[in-house]
Amino acid sequence: MRLRLARPLTDFINMLGNILLIVAGLVLLVWGADRFVHGAAATARNLGVAPLLIGLTIVAFATSAPEIVVSVNAALRGDPDLAIGNAIGSNIANIGLVLGCIALIKPIQLTSATLRREMPALLAVSLLTVSLFLDSYLSRVDGLVLLTGLIIVMVWLTRLGLRSSANDPMMADYEAEIPRNVDTKIAIFWLIAGLVMLLGGAELLVDGAIEIARQLGVSDVVIGVTVVAIGTSLPELTVSLVSALKGEYGLAIGNIVGSNIFNLLAVIGVAAAIHPTALAPSVLSLHIFVMVAFTLVLFSMTYDQVSKNSISRLEGAALFAAFVGYISYVSIQNV
Repeated sequence: MRLRLARPLTDFINMLGNILLIVAGLVLLVWGADRFVHGAAATARNLGVAPLLIGLTIVAFATSAPEIVVSVNAALRGDPDLAIGNAIGSNIANIGLVLGCIALIKPIQLTSATLRREMPALLAVSLLTVSLFLDSYLSRVDGLVLLTGLIIVMVWLTRLGLRSSANDPMMADYEAEIPRNVDTKIAIFWLIAGLVMLLGGAELLVDGAIEIARQLGVSDVVIGVTVVAIGTSLPELTVSLVSALKGEYGLAIGNIVGSNIFNLLAVIGVAAAIHPTALAPSVLSLHIFVMVAFTLVLFSMTYDQVSKNSISRLEGAALFAAFVGYISYVSIQNV
């Protein structure tokens, strides 16, 4: 009788411990991402880099830091499925959860010409990722293709930032948000401290996620597209929500678009380069196509800024409902 009671109790304690690991990891990831972005942006400003250029490259890359660090950690442990699920799930969460919630709270005005030029890049990167997935195997060559794409996009965003009109509303948004009057030594301190917190948070999060997946008997992909993806999207949710409430709409959407581009090119690219892997069947049959569908919806909502100048509350509700439906379906299928 004692043995029968002891096993469920032990399982419960282990599950609780793993949940606490995930929570602690997420706290470190969110705080670390905030400090990392602050330090990186302040350092770049002190070096004379233009605010819009900082926003389009450094901030967009830094807000994807949780996903990138988790991806590297998971791939090094031989769990690339967790990294791939995290990247795909984070893109879905950024559009469905983050953008949906923001639009529900406050309709998002579409006024930036720079953002209009970024959207086709996100669509192209998404289609490139799908094409590499079609053979159901992610090789080192595929990873290098994605990382090469990352370099090309970084160069393109740099040129975009330098050529963008001085009266683009997104420029004013970044000008207001990039830290100023921060001593370079302090900025570098926060840059390093944020990176250390990201590394520690990723370690705890991956530990807890892998153990929960094993206890529940679900795949790493499922944990990646649900728990880990939602958790690592919290920095984007925080930055975009605060920006939208301040009326900095270009920054709110630009942060999501930039993060999604980096998630696919950097997160999946790094995972494949470190640990080539066969893709789980559910990636091709469900997750990647849901991600592309959300991306196409975002493209249709933001690209035509002439006849349509905002994302309404109704559209935000539709995005959020679609995200809840997707997460519910994945959860029910894996109970």
